[in-house]
Amino acid sequence: MKQIFILFAFLVVFCTVNPIYAQQKPAPIVPKIEAYFAGLNTAEADFKQTSPDGSQSTGKFYLYRPGKLRFQYDKPLTDFVVADGLFIYFYDGQLKQQTNAPISQTLADFILRKNLKLNGDLKVTKTTRGGGLLQVTIVQTSDPLSGSLTLGFTESPSLSLKKWRVTDATGSITEIELFNLKRGVKLDKKLFRYLDPNPRGFN
Repeated sequence: MKQIFILFAFLVVFCTVNPIYAQQKPAPIVPKIEAYFAGLNTAEADFKQTSPDGSQSTGKFYLYRPGKLRFQYDKPLTDFVVADGLFIYFYDGQLKQQTNAPISQTLADFILRKNLKLNGDLKVTKTTRGGGLLQVTIVQTSDPLSGSLTLGFTESPSLSLKKWRVTDATGSITEIELFNLKRGVKLDKKLFRYLDPNPRGFN
């Protein structure tokens, strides 16, 4: 479960930032973020992941909202993550094993749900600008100490997802940065099916 949790972090570089909204005040940017995700149906991008131990890996990211995504790591890694609309599967190529969990039990649910609303079961705790990014930190209202997701957006020429960061309950941080993001692309739905690369009985 920790591995699955780690892989849903978007890289946000925390430079010197100045808070622009206090937690108690409504954030005017929130409706724009909600509108952005409402219009984000399909996307693909290159990504770079930085894990808590400082190691880095790269690959391709695919998004098919609602409910579906895929992280395909570059060789020599054979790892991948796929969300099929109900479950998220993490495949460890070295161990040749997969783990899975319902999407609703992971932070991926924040961006994969059909109607993303940053209120109710989700809460914006901080909105800042720094390093050329608008940064928005989100937690679960019922369990804010379980972890947080910080989304990083560029704002010019229009709002666009650039990075995200996940901080888990222990303080471990995983970050992913997106490059060459393309929206509205046609994606093969087979990308979002879990197919075991090592079916039982085959090596």
